[in-house]
Amino acid sequence: MKLNTSLSVIIRILLWLIMLFGGAWYAFSQDISNPYFKSISFHIISGVFGTIIIFLAFRASANGGKELTKGRVGEIPRLETNQLVTTGIYNCMRHPMLFGLTLLPLGWALLLGSPTFILIIAPLEMIFIMIMVMVFEEMEVSRKFGEEYEKYRQKVPMVSFEWKCLKRLIN
Repeated sequence: MKLNTSLSVIIRILLWLIMLFGGAWYAFSQDISNPYFKSISFHIISGVFGTIIIFLAFRASANGGKELTKGRVGEIPRLETNQLVTTGIYNCMRHPMLFGLTLLPLGWALLLGSPTFILIIAPLEMIFIMIMVMVFEEMEVSRKFGEEYEKYRQKVPMVSFEWKCLKRLIN
């Protein structure tokens, strides 16, 4: 079976899976005697919030991804672009998909109802994701699009918490 995507994308997907499932496994091993982990009401409340956050994370990623397809011209690997996209949500923030996916560890942790995952592992994973975006994603896109990206980068923030941008991201 031939995968039509780049090694960089495959590595990132594997890192996501390792963080989400490895984090859950480790957190469960730590939470086995935690009274919150055994509480049904805690699981119901955290599950509701987790479901909402996961929905928002996937919605943001899907909306960013849909707009990003405008940057695919010709035969190129899946999840890749060869033209800089600055329209739609990319007019508000440079990394809307990754912004959405940064919420995923917290949503997953809440859905699982693991106090250790919620309070320790998910925040660490979110910080790791932000660092990966700031270092590797920015470097890769800058190398790919050069001066055009540098001009765009000076005008548009990496993420934006302005209501109009967040609304565009999840609609």
